[in-house]
Amino acid sequence: MTRISSLSERPERHRPRRLADWLNPTGDRKVHSLVDKVYKRKNLEVAWEKVKKNRGAGGIDGEDLAAFEAQLEANLERLHRELKEGTYQPQPVQQRLIPKAGQPGKHRPLGIPTIYDRVCQQAMLNRLVPIFEPVFDDANFGYRSGRSAKDALKKVWRELEQGNEWVVDADLKDFFGSVDHDKLLTLINQRVSDGRVLGLIKQFLKAGCVAEKKWLPTEQGTPQGGVISPLLSNILLTPFDREMRRKGYRLTRYADDWLVTCKSHQEARRALATAKRILEKLGVTLHSGKTRIVHVRHGFEFLGYKIKRGSRPLRLTADKIKSGAREGALYAFPRDKSIRHFKDQIRRRTRRKAPVSTRELIEKINPVIRGWGLYYHKAHVRRFFHQLDGWIVRRIWSHRFKRWRNAGWKRLSERQLYGEYGLVSLIALIPSLPLRHDTSVKAAYGKTVRAV
Repeated sequence: MTRISSLSERPERHRPRRLADWLNPTGDRKVHSLVDKVYKRKNLEVAWEKVKKNRGAGGIDGEDLAAFEAQLEANLERLHRELKEGTYQPQPVQQRLIPKAGQPGKHRPLGIPTIYDRVCQQAMLNRLVPIFEPVFDDANFGYRSGRSAKDALKKVWRELEQGNEWVVDADLKDFFGSVDHDKLLTLINQRVSDGRVLGLIKQFLKAGCVAEKKWLPTEQGTPQGGVISPLLSNILLTPFDREMRRKGYRLTRYADDWLVTCKSHQEARRALATAKRILEKLGVTLHSGKTRIVHVRHGFEFLGYKIKRGSRPLRLTADKIKSGAREGALYAFPRDKSIRHFKDQIRRRTRRKAPVSTRELIEKINPVIRGWGLYYHKAHVRRFFHQLDGWIVRRIWSHRFKRWRNAGWKRLSERQLYGEYGLVSLIALIPSLPLRHDTSVKAAYGKTVRAV
């Protein structure tokens, strides 16, 4: 009788042996010839249209979008030729320090490539997205077509309602500035083996930056402001997404902001320890000051929202609360930092010495009001939006009549502001309220709406 040794059998692979293998877990054939599709003239033209649509300032060469478009044919032909012949060389990015909202004295470095380099990066992006999008995990909602911050919040909300009330609330430390180039290129190579494309990506990463008229090398990181940087960040963190989900954790990630919802504190501790180990292998570290384990009754912040389970008793009985709010239910509210940032934007535009007419002033603040309001209009904000509407009206009166205590309500009524001048009302943006958006909304409804 022949003895069969189990040691001779080939073990079945249930998961990739290395984190890098998560980019190609089934061993699919890699893309070998891609650079010719990048420099194809039609692709460059499409890339230019996208760069133009996104607008933005020029880089270190001082050339803006209008100047580039004036020589469009010559610029695209030069880029086509340089990519085809392998002579293309990106210029360093222009570094600008952007103040962090709500954090006085702190800045976020923004790297701005030249228009010429942005077109090249966009042309590369057009070809790489279809290759990598299929391998991105469902836990990833950042920088992806058809996915948004609202989708990520809906997923978290569902998980909280299912009883996963312990949250690992985490953030990555200086993510865009600390990306390991070698690890990133290794991951890209799991799907793309075109040496010239890999070389171009390496050139983008190593191009350096100009800060205060000094050239600085970029040994690590990817410029936050580069067209291709969001895709590169998703590629680097895909092994983290997939490995965390394989271990059964309910991960939700948007760019470098992520959280895990858990059933218990013990599960949350295990999830955090696992996340640290995986991220260390990818060369990424957690921000110790912004990473914590918290229960939903204490609240946590995610993507601009403060999410918490209510604890205070409501003043009205359940049958009188039309909004559906219930004692002890989950609620979402704009976080303090976002509120301060919004009010600062309105203050800057409505300062008393602003040399604009009231109509021009309203045209400037309307996009700010509409954009901010539509992001938060489905949260629990009825009373708060009503208060902000009144505050904005008083800011306009103060600008118009040059003093805080005035009789603006007599000389320029709210009906005129919302009707004749077309001021956007925050409370009219709430979809559950039967308000008209095109006439004097505030005058007709503003005094009767009451939040609970």
